[in-house]
Amino acid sequence: MSDFVFVKSSHSGGAPGQECVEVATNVPAVVAVRDSKNSSGHTLLFGDREWMAFRCAVTDGQIRPTA
Repeated sequence: MSDFVFVKSSHSGGAPGQECVEVATNVPAVVAVRDSKNSSGHTLLFGDREWMAFRCAVTDGQIRPTA
């Protein structure tokens, strides 16, 4: 995963223990997502179309965060 350059989401909180997501879009046709609190853990990989579909579903309210 060394090719990915991760950037913390602007929607992630900065306080310890808050949900934090990092996204890498620097590799063509792939979007990588990981938990910033566990950067050596699992990384989710999306194709461009799948990532766009996921983002649209979240924006449209079809996917909601759990509390």
